[in-house]
Amino acid sequence: MIARSRLCENVTMKNITVSIGDEVHRRARIRAAERGTSVSAAVREFLIRWSGEETEFDRRKRLQEETLRDIDTFRAGDRLPREEVYHRGRLR
Repeated sequence: MIARSRLCENVTMKNITVSIGDEVHRRARIRAAERGTSVSAAVREFLIRWSGEETEFDRRKRLQEETLRDIDTFRAGDRLPREEVYHRGRLR
C-alpha cells in the first residue's frame, strides 16, 4: 500500500507498507543494527537492486560502504616494515 510521497535528494520517494512476522522483524532489526543501518534502508537497497535501477555509481558506493563496514579496525602500525616489503618484492 502506498501511503504518501516525500522529497528526498530531489527524487520523489514513496512510502510502502510491508507485512512480516514478529520473528522476521526482530531478526531484520538485529541484522540492520549490526550493519549500522535500518530495516527500512535495507529494504530500500534490496528493492533498488531487485528492480535493476541501481546506477553504477550507486553500486560502487554501496560496495565501498559494505567494505568499510566490514573493516573492524585499521591501524597504521599494522603495516609491513620497510625491509619486509622490499624482501617480498624481490621474490616476484
